[in-house]
Amino acid sequence: MEPSELRRAVEAGRATASELGLRVDDVIVVNNSDRVALRLVPCDVLARVAPLGHLADSEFEVKVARRLADVDAPVAELEPRAAPRVYVRDAFAISLWTYYEPVATEISPADYADVLLRHHAALRQVELDAPHFTDRVAGALREVNDRERSPEVSDADRELLSSTLSELSAAISVNKADDQLLHGEPHPGNLLNTKKGPLFVDLATCCRGPVEFDLAHAPDEVEQHYEGTDRDLIHRCRAVNWAMFSAWRWRQEDQMPDRDHWRAEGLNRVRASLDRCGLG
Repeated sequence: MEPSELRRAVEAGRATASELGLRVDDVIVVNNSDRVALRLVPCDVLARVAPLGHLADSEFEVKVARRLADVDAPVAELEPRAAPRVYVRDAFAISLWTYYEPVATEISPADYADVLLRHHAALRQVELDAPHFTDRVAGALREVNDRERSPEVSDADRELLSSTLSELSAAISVNKADDQLLHGEPHPGNLLNTKKGPLFVDLATCCRGPVEFDLAHAPDEVEQHYEGTDRDLIHRCRAVNWAMFSAWRWRQEDQMPDRDHWRAEGLNRVRASLDRCGLG
């Protein structure tokens, strides 16, 4: 967020928690992108604050968290001292979560695979109306194909992203018999190592698809510890995932920190993934 919007977001998060009786003496910005994560102290609450245009996503995330809490999934929990819902204040959607002090040790590939296996098992116990991963791909494809929304991408790179998103996602989704609920983006940035063990966060990306789509977000070594998967399918999913990531970075209004670096890096990762599939 821009500095002026960030100040308003911080105040909205602070005021929402304070009105619920939670003590807030200071606010620490944990992450600042198109929405922000704020640590409120000393009550130790994590407030996720998004522009009101993301209200539906925030409400969906809270719904997913509530369902997964009922089946003991390895995910971050909503703040128990507040009602499990999204609060609206000053054109922001605010959800309140438990803050987890991070553990310094890295999560091993075997432990990463184990927590993802347990998460997938929990997701199979949940009844939830969630989009198919191809719906998310379609959204990224619209950004790529709209020159007004992504004016800075070159013609060659636009064709690369467009063909990868449309052709590969169609091939991946031919057989939907094994599709299930997924996290959607279980990359290392969305897996916290805590005193309670590894926990997934950012649940708004929940969607349906093959488990290989989730595995494609994890480090390469993780797939070796997750049995019963199709390695070729993981590679194809990885190319689609990087193409989606790149599509979001080339949006004119994208606010990801160090965006120029990630624009170039995303395209490089798409090409490398296609080469690995034998499609480069």
